[in-house]
Amino acid sequence: MQAVKSLRPYLSLVLLFTPAFLFGLLLYLNRRDEKLGIETGFPYLPWQFWVIVFFGIIATAGGVLDWRYHRDPLKLKIPKKERDAEAKALGLGGLPMFILMWLAMISSRPAGFLIPILLVLVYTVSAICYDEFVFHIKRCNKIENSYHRMLVFGNGIAWLAWIHYIYCR
Repeated sequence: MQAVKSLRPYLSLVLLFTPAFLFGLLLYLNRRDEKLGIETGFPYLPWQFWVIVFFGIIATAGGVLDWRYHRDPLKLKIPKKERDAEAKALGLGGLPMFILMWLAMISSRPAGFLIPILLVLVYTVSAICYDEFVFHIKRCNKIENSYHRMLVFGNGIAWLAWIHYIYCR
């Protein structure tokens, strides 16, 4: 039980990297799937994937910087309720969203995934807003707000590029 408690502060960090790792791994494992449009010559990937990579890096960097910011003993420590809210947004929103988006991307009928994707999107946005408006609105300084913007807008733009790839190609 003590080992689980000592790993708890790292849960949001693990959840932050999970979609990026899975996306790269699944893309590599499915690189020969013609539906994905992966080429053997430059630029190799459709433009939407490059947008996902670029803004995903920005989002992940913002998440890591925010996580590190809260590990500095001179900075404000985040309470358990806030850490749980962030883990729920990532774990109950981000991971199901990733799974649904991946399944839609490789499906021959992605329209069947649109309603579940939108439902998870509503939950995820609500969870992020709850975290921002309950825990962050009064106490965050300029630097911490910039980390949050990197995380939220980076993920948002990456998601839009992915949804465009799935439904507009």
